[in-house]
Amino acid sequence: MVTPLLTDLYQFSMAYAYWKAGKHLDRAVFDLYFRKSPFAGEFTVFGGLEECIRFIANFKFKEEEINFLRAALPTCEDGFFEYLSSIDCSDVEVYAIPEGSAVFPKVPLMIIEGPVAVVQLLETPFLSLVNYASLVTTNAARHRLVAGKPKNLLEFGLRRAQVGLTLFRFASFDSLSLTWTYEHMSIRGQMEESVHQDILIWEDLMQRDDKYSYSILEHVNQLEVIPKAVQCLSKQTFIIISNNLTFLPGQQCCSRKGLDEIIDKALSSSDGLNKCEDFVSLVQNWLVKIQNLWLVIYVQVFKICPYILLFRMLVHCVVPLARQIKVMRSGVPNFCAVALALNDMGYKAVGIRLDSGDLAYLSIETRKFFCAIEKEFGVVGFGKTNITASNDLNEETIDALNKQGHEVDSFGIGTYLVTCYAQAALGCVFKLVEINKQPRIKLSEDVTKVSIPCKKRCYRLYGKEGYPLVDIMTGQDEPSPKVGERILCRHPFIESKRAHVVPQHVEELLKCYWPGHSFEKDIDPNLYPLVNAEAVQREELPSLNENRSRCMRQLERMRPDHLRKLNPTPYKVRSITVKLDVTYLIPLHLNLTMHTRSARLLIR
Repeated sequence: MVTPLLTDLYQFSMAYAYWKAGKHLDRAVFDLYFRKSPFAGEFTVFGGLEECIRFIANFKFKEEEINFLRAALPTCEDGFFEYLSSIDCSDVEVYAIPEGSAVFPKVPLMIIEGPVAVVQLLETPFLSLVNYASLVTTNAARHRLVAGKPKNLLEFGLRRAQVGLTLFRFASFDSLSLTWTYEHMSIRGQMEESVHQDILIWEDLMQRDDKYSYSILEHVNQLEVIPKAVQCLSKQTFIIISNNLTFLPGQQCCSRKGLDEIIDKALSSSDGLNKCEDFVSLVQNWLVKIQNLWLVIYVQVFKICPYILLFRMLVHCVVPLARQIKVMRSGVPNFCAVALALNDMGYKAVGIRLDSGDLAYLSIETRKFFCAIEKEFGVVGFGKTNITASNDLNEETIDALNKQGHEVDSFGIGTYLVTCYAQAALGCVFKLVEINKQPRIKLSEDVTKVSIPCKKRCYRLYGKEGYPLVDIMTGQDEPSPKVGERILCRHPFIESKRAHVVPQHVEELLKCYWPGHSFEKDIDPNLYPLVNAEAVQREELPSLNENRSRCMRQLERMRPDHLRKLNPTPYKVRSITVKLDVTYLIPLHLNLTMHTRSARLLIR
């Protein structure tokens, strides 16, 4: 749980200054937004909202935290610490774009309104929670786009993630087929690590209770269960990611030993009606058939031990198998031998992982091998066995594989996804835009850093083809754009950039996720004449699956040229209405600019 101490000393210094000046209760509005889309792209996927709402819902300084602050800020008066111990976020309002939405620069992701000292203390935690989350969701979306919709994407990066389990919630927004989250509980005992780094995908959940989906977390030594409510696994699929696992309770590791070291060789069929007393011999018989048929002479018998042991350990959830030094002459034949033996017992193998070598070539050869097995032995569907590829995959390598041609069904993406290797940070900012109903602006010689003043409402306008045309910001008291009604959209700083738009669909972007006291009281019609009580009803936080669906729907509605990897067409953003420009932006900009120039002349 994030605590109020996850912040900078600067924020407490600002809060103390407000308190000391008697301005800590002034009503302030801040915008949280970013200035440029990451990864040289033209879109971002918003993440981190739920964590922000959970944070403010539990925002309260504990006694030990106040004592720590007293020691860290010895020059502050005791009254300030008494004030800190009394505050919470009950008087804060948070408006945000729904999590998982496609978003664009300058348009507020979140609008936070409340007592200025309290909201100031939210700046660093909110930026911390939103920056990384949005960067990962965007990175995952880009990998999904380059891989293609039919492919499965597996998240493989927990052991290299900087933010631990939080990562996987955001990775799953973009249809990563396998991910894990913090809502899990452990079952079954410990496993030891030994020989091969393998993956096997097996299907045996047809007859199981569909209440749970299963996965093994590759960074820990426990088998874990993930409730269906947060699952991101394909239905009826069990995926085991193992790091050299060959352990079976009551047995020694047999990484370099013979098959005779396996003590319990019996295996019951999937329906429980039959039992094979020597499953190892069944596997060996299939291996001999494969060797005789294709003259595979390199197969090492001891390499098959981990496969058999893992199956025996997880007999009701099915088995893992996979990569070895000689993939086509040992790894794939061993997999097929165990898979065919399991098929005799009523189990169905669904996949294998390739983790090294020429992935395009190996996937094609593996597919040929599977198809030959199906044709020769009449095992229906074996030729379509899932092939997963991993080994430091990123956008570029997946794109290269697509151009070369391959037979990979699933991609395991780790380091480049979770570390956002191509870009270290999103660069969100948190800017004051209004205080006590008076607009405020930040000026800069760099026009991209100039903020848009006043509390705003944001809309996305769609054209007749269903694609979004532009995101536009209006003043809080302006009427919303109407379908079929011509509206002038203009760039806030470049006069020549303007366009008339006739929207065929209008979507209001910001919704209230934390209404504060406004949820319990009537809205003042004099302050917000166009806002009624229903407008501030609290939006429920969506589930992970709902976020995921929203993300995919929004990306599908974007024009393809906005999403392409190389030189995407810029999306029209930073558009404002004429009233917002004339009423707030121009007067503030001119007034402050003139004061700044006068001050410079006086200094000279």
